[in-house]
Amino acid sequence: MPTYKKPPKFMKIAHRGASSYAPENTFAAYDKALEMGIDEIELDVHFTKDDHLVVFHDDTVDRTTDGKGPVLEHSLAELRSLDAGSWFGPAYAGERVRSLAELFEQYKGRLYFHIEIKGRSVGLSRRTIDMVRGHGLTDSVTITSFSRDRLAEASAYDSDLPKGWLIPPGQDPWEDTYIAQSATLGLTQICFRGELATPELVESIHRAGYQARPWGISDEEVMRRAVDAGADGMTINFPDKLSEYLKAKGIE
Repeated sequence: MPTYKKPPKFMKIAHRGASSYAPENTFAAYDKALEMGIDEIELDVHFTKDDHLVVFHDDTVDRTTDGKGPVLEHSLAELRSLDAGSWFGPAYAGERVRSLAELFEQYKGRLYFHIEIKGRSVGLSRRTIDMVRGHGLTDSVTITSFSRDRLAEASAYDSDLPKGWLIPPGQDPWEDTYIAQSATLGLTQICFRGELATPELVESIHRAGYQARPWGISDEEVMRRAVDAGADGMTINFPDKLSEYLKAKGIE
């Protein structure tokens, strides 16, 4: 059984950057997080058609760019040509899709990266870890995924990087079998949906040896409930409001 290690500070993780205020997974969103004093971000990675790693959430480009079709059917050059900001607002017209390498080069030494491995591509975990190692960022990355297969792939390839299982939506009510299933994945964190946060759930996760890190914080009420339940951190689109609440609680 792993031993629970409380993180040195509450993990304020800007979800796809400060994505309430700037288009997700763009430099604008990460810069906004930094302006807010946030030094941890969450991001998502996919393969491109020509085998590069790109920072993008959806399986298709339709929602957040002026393009259409699956990410996997675009080359990196094609993805870079898309406008990834106008959908959010005219002030962000021209924001670009970025490769994982570009992100590391831009923010190394300034941000801690929580990298979500998307679940469809075999080998994506290994390639991501190779890039983390190549950029000298093994002390600045946590690997997460909703996919147990991608986490198993990551753990088999690297036993040192911290890892977190994003418990998929729809797994309600909570069952402690999710904790039992985590034992084979080499995890540091169990990441549950924010609405499920209770002191009892957090305590059961800690007792099993894992950090408790909720995701999907939909509003400030859920944010406050998760903090009050004793969570170790969270991904959140509005990290400035989280900072304000933590200060009010005397947590930072």
